[in-house]
Amino acid sequence: MQLSLIDWLCLGTYFLISFGIAWYLRARAQRSLADFFVSGRGVPWWIAGTSMVATTFAVDTPLAVTGLTASFGIAGNWLWWSLLLSGMMTVFFFARLWRRAGVLTDVEFIELRYAGRPAAFLRGFRALYLGVLMNCLIMGWVNLAMAKVFQLTLGLSRLTAVLLCLALTAVYTTMAGLWGVLITDLLQFVLMMSMTIALAYFAVAAVGGLGALKTKLLALEAANAGGGSLLDFLPATDSAWMPLTAFLVFIGVNWWASWYPGAEPGGGGYVAQRIFCAKDEKHSLWATLWFNIAHYALRPWPWILVALASVVLYPDLADKEAGYVLVMVDHLPASLRGLMLAAFLAAYMSTISTHLNWGASYIINDFYRRFLRPHATEQHHLRAAQVATILLMLLAGGVTYYLETIRGAWALLLMIGAGTGAVYLLRWYWWRINAWSEISAMIAAFLTSLALRHWVPFAGGEQLLFAKNMLATTAVCTAVWLTVTFLTRPEPADHLLNFYRRVRPAATGWRPVAAQAPEVRSTAAGWANLRAWVLGWAMVYLALFATGKLLLGFWTLGLLLLAGAITAALLLYFDFTRRGWETFG
Repeated sequence: MQLSLIDWLCLGTYFLISFGIAWYLRARAQRSLADFFVSGRGVPWWIAGTSMVATTFAVDTPLAVTGLTASFGIAGNWLWWSLLLSGMMTVFFFARLWRRAGVLTDVEFIELRYAGRPAAFLRGFRALYLGVLMNCLIMGWVNLAMAKVFQLTLGLSRLTAVLLCLALTAVYTTMAGLWGVLITDLLQFVLMMSMTIALAYFAVAAVGGLGALKTKLLALEAANAGGGSLLDFLPATDSAWMPLTAFLVFIGVNWWASWYPGAEPGGGGYVAQRIFCAKDEKHSLWATLWFNIAHYALRPWPWILVALASVVLYPDLADKEAGYVLVMVDHLPASLRGLMLAAFLAAYMSTISTHLNWGASYIINDFYRRFLRPHATEQHHLRAAQVATILLMLLAGGVTYYLETIRGAWALLLMIGAGTGAVYLLRWYWWRINAWSEISAMIAAFLTSLALRHWVPFAGGEQLLFAKNMLATTAVCTAVWLTVTFLTRPEPADHLLNFYRRVRPAATGWRPVAAQAPEVRSTAAGWANLRAWVLGWAMVYLALFATGKLLLGFWTLGLLLLAGAITAALLLYFDFTRRGWETFG
């Protein structure tokens, strides 16, 4: 793809603005670790929430969505749509609790909740496991996606593309910390949304409009080897790629049982980091609510329309994920190519900058400062954080070469974290959970998923096999951690009491502890929170499906779904107004 002088000027302007923001914010970010990693805890909800959205708006996401949609139809997106249930639970059950905890990272929370050597071991282990191993796996597949873009557009080799992108991102992340990440995320989100909408417009135009797209897709249904229509929003009952059993596992088990970045059961990772940086509890709730609305209802359809157009334009394409980039190369006007590449870079940089900063926060706050240099100065730890950022960049570049497909990396990550979610949910609401509960859950999940991948005891297609493995891993893991919990001692009474007074979780699961702190006012309203959770995910799903039906010309059903989404939103608003924001969590 040839770039004109205007294209290069667009790219240059984007970089100048991004690095100008980082340079402007460098002094503010380097005053303390709290400023570098959580922006001094003074960020309004719309900045924190938009940053969450921009982070998950990675360059790999439109490519992965294209691969899923082109291979399995619109219903293929249930692989990630199901995670909305977890995200909405974070909004109404956990966001305020995280903000009250007042920690710098969600890994630091471990020693707030648990005590003694097991807690210290768990904190150190998770800092390296999540901050280095899992974090580099995530950055590796994002690098893989960006390398595909540059290979298909500029003809760069994978090595050149990865090193160039990582180096550019590491510079401003190291310079400005989370402040730089948050503010540049605003710019990047606007640019990414604008250009993905533009690309969807030209992709649909290339096949003759929305009506022609629907007609041509219906004619190509035989190409969907999984059965059912490419335009179905739910998998067909006889679908080979996602049988009913697999679908029920995704919407009934996977979202709460598995650890997955951006949709951790109970919140965590960079979502928790944005909650920590919010001004107060109300802003933390608003931020996570806005994130879930934008992530699941606002962004998907431009990607899906391009994916559907790629099926028509390139019906025999072997690498379905590459269809998104090919549409850009072949059908985007030359005058917009520079902006589109800038949008891809924005998507890439928003994700990588977050993961570099988030991973460095674990390495420095929860391992280096906690165990190696606890008495070093704040400036020493700030310099160490910058060095850790660069080291993570180099490690992530190496991991990229061991990944073949983005979708495969998604599935691997889901399996590794299978079965641990219940512990992450219950540790807030049940006093009896201890450090050994988490340790045993992680070990059981890892060993069980490894054994199932090696011995393959179940039969079936890819998704059915995944569902069976998920159920087996969750069952084994749950049995193990429950057994270990009751065989080991609870956390010390004074430690639990301090945690209860600080975080103020629901008293129902903390009765022995709550009895010792009658002055603590419980703010939880379990059934009301459950009602808000149902209304929340109903609102988003209905809005998502309404948008799709209206775009594809199913006006009656689309308007009915839209009315349902508006009704759910109004009920949720009235619920907030009647109860008051302070009652959530």
